[in-house]
Amino acid sequence: MARGTLRILLGAAPGVGKTYAMLEEAHLRRAEGVDTVVAIALHHGRKDTAALIEGLEVVPSKQVVYRGASFEEMDLEAVLLRKPSLALVDEYAHTVVEEITGEAVGIPSHDHQRRKRWQDVETLLEAGIDVISTLNIQHLASLGDVVSQITNTKQSETVPDEVVRRADQIELVDISPELLRQRLSAGNIYAGEKIDAALANYFRLGNLSALRELALLWLADQVEDGLAVYRSSHGIEESWPTRERVVIGLTGGPEGEVLIRRAARILARISGGELLGVHVRAADGVRGESPRELEAQRQLLKDLGGSYHSVTGDDPAQAMLEFARSVNATQLVVGTSRRRPLARFFSGGGVGSKIVRGSGDIDVHMVSHPLGGRGVRFQRPGTLDRRRVIAGFVLAMLLPALIETALVQWVPNSFVTDTLLQLCGCVLVALIGGLWPALLGAVFSSLLLNFFSAAPTGTLTISDPENLLALLIFLAVSAAVAFVVGLAARRTKDASRAGAEAATLSELARGALVGEDSLESYLAQVREAFRISAVSLLQRSQDDRAAPLWRIEASSGEHPPSSPEQADNAEEVEDGLVLALDGRVLDGSDRRLLVAFGAHLVALRQRIALNESRRDNVRLAEGNTMRTSILRAVSHDLRTPLAAIKLSVSSLRQDEVHFEPADEAELLATIENSADRLDALVGNLLDMSRISSDAVAPQLGPVRWIDAIEAALGHEPAAEWARLDLPANMPPVEADIGMLERVIANIVENAVKYAPDSDIVLVGTVGGAGSALIDGQPASELRIVDHGRGVAAKDVVAMFRPFQRLDDVPAGTGVGLGLAVAKGFTEAMGGVLEAEQTPGGGLTMVLRLPMSAGGGRV
Repeated sequence: MARGTLRILLGAAPGVGKTYAMLEEAHLRRAEGVDTVVAIALHHGRKDTAALIEGLEVVPSKQVVYRGASFEEMDLEAVLLRKPSLALVDEYAHTVVEEITGEAVGIPSHDHQRRKRWQDVETLLEAGIDVISTLNIQHLASLGDVVSQITNTKQSETVPDEVVRRADQIELVDISPELLRQRLSAGNIYAGEKIDAALANYFRLGNLSALRELALLWLADQVEDGLAVYRSSHGIEESWPTRERVVIGLTGGPEGEVLIRRAARILARISGGELLGVHVRAADGVRGESPRELEAQRQLLKDLGGSYHSVTGDDPAQAMLEFARSVNATQLVVGTSRRRPLARFFSGGGVGSKIVRGSGDIDVHMVSHPLGGRGVRFQRPGTLDRRRVIAGFVLAMLLPALIETALVQWVPNSFVTDTLLQLCGCVLVALIGGLWPALLGAVFSSLLLNFFSAAPTGTLTISDPENLLALLIFLAVSAAVAFVVGLAARRTKDASRAGAEAATLSELARGALVGEDSLESYLAQVREAFRISAVSLLQRSQDDRAAPLWRIEASSGEHPPSSPEQADNAEEVEDGLVLALDGRVLDGSDRRLLVAFGAHLVALRQRIALNESRRDNVRLAEGNTMRTSILRAVSHDLRTPLAAIKLSVSSLRQDEVHFEPADEAELLATIENSADRLDALVGNLLDMSRISSDAVAPQLGPVRWIDAIEAALGHEPAAEWARLDLPANMPPVEADIGMLERVIANIVENAVKYAPDSDIVLVGTVGGAGSALIDGQPASELRIVDHGRGVAAKDVVAMFRPFQRLDDVPAGTGVGLGLAVAKGFTEAMGGVLEAEQTPGGGLTMVLRLPMSAGGGRV
């Protein structure tokens, strides 16, 4: 059965028209004859959206009652039984309220319990059903914290980015922020009582503009990924300037900082570009690089919003160009050569000149720096590469002939002089070209000596035995020198390669120290280090060893191999775990380095597992602490009012005892007071549970201080001696009236408990340009002042923690949750609750909330 296709309609904010566009598409597909049903579509009271649902086949949804509220959920089993060609599933990131139990039609037995709607969508896709769904960017896991910082609203429902990226099509549904605010003001998004609060908070113009930019940038990244896959599959190597990417060539020298800052200035003129620094490490060694300079440049790139990369290559210029083309770079920034002019002449102009010649359509910026032309310092000796060997063979043929010609002209008939000079020539050939050119030079020189210098001259015959011995010694010395030079060159090459491998492994260790511990980032490092196109970490199924099934645990690059057979290189790092590389076949030295990468990978997976276990243990410990505290509260504090209620009820039910009306009224009052106290204790416990699980959802709107205070003090004993000092016509604050009432009531109750003999004064102040500010915005304060014994400065922080009671207050006076609940509710409403010492003794609780933009002075 072919898997269904998934199309996601992405929006920057609620109300942009995602559900409307989804329903319009359904009508078009239905007119084309496609079997289309509405699996779940929520119109949220919007008339235009509700009208579009009419005329479409709707699979009846399930009504789920949860904590006294009714929720509409998709009936997955009914959709699977209906099996349409296309299903509309609204709100891709929604958390499913119910837990499916029992065997359900078409649902695998191991997948009975679902938490997210996108998991239900996966089941529909596996059943061959095409799906259109909707999603807001605040539900993307990678953007959740950014959106929270912008909107001051925490998102509890998120979808992993990789799940969204797997969609066959992602389409942006977009309108301008100004038009979205107009739709909101016209009542096309929220009900009338919520419009002012929404305009003043989440739907502020700046918020909407930032969210829109986030959506465009995230979608642009997905388009870039698709473009990279297309260019790779079609073998396109030249850069397509769809987006400015500036690549900086780093050598590990101090000039790198100059290049990075210059590239940052180039990119500052462009909006939405990328800055990438790449250090090309020579495959045969570390040439003049400084680890300290590289680390400083890495940090500078991070501070400027760029990224650091490291690749290995025999030819730095070629490796640089390959990297630039692989990331579709548009500009390259490189420094002028540090070699002296004469060295640049013999080397073909240096790395920069080679990059310019091979750059093609990539713009290259050659940046001068103080080290340019002063020579490369700390350069390792080069190895016997092909150019040196060819130069050695050329010298082996030319140098002996030139030496012999000069000797015949100026020093004739001097066998000893000729032998020494030819030996010097052979040594020079050995130093340049190594063993085989030196041997060729030695044979050729001996023939020239025999013909021109050894008697009889003009023939290859040797009459003097001493001359024959001298020629043999000459050949032996030349061969020995050539052998030693070749051995030294090989040792130098091995040492250089070992240095390169050590530097690469040092990069891995540095990544581990700075916390770059995700498998994806590690595999990206592997891909860059070995210059391959894709790499994947494969996990073997334990069910069938004869025909193993492989699962990709993590990957990097386009088209990562899904089995060891599909890869060019496969390294089993541990039993059932294979590191598969695709792009080129590695040589022996690279294979040895791959083994080291594999060992580090095993340690990385173990560290990730330990971190997850540690986080789970911390959560379990916190949960155990909370449960222990709740049990302690239930076993002590809740028993007191229950015992009072039971005692009073038992007394009233005794038929043989007759109570006077006053005594009966006292017992009833005891029952009522104990029940109220019990209700408050249970309410605080439930509220603390909601706050701990981030389930508090305030309904914000304009609230007057006086209304909240009167509601809060209506049932408090402090109402008899509490004194209000509120300025006339105080502006309303943005709050939830129910939560604000609980906050004030809990603070006043706490003041009564610890300062029973003092007056409690509630003082109101209006912010603005004064001190009452929240995030730089005008706010209004309510100060609840008592003149009791106060709280020591060292105990102020602990005072707001759950289950904290001051000193030896009796257990029957509460469970120590009042201030913790008050602080949690205040922060949920976007406010601040603080404690200060009252001048003259006592405690002042400062409750600060943002002023409402939806209401005037009342």
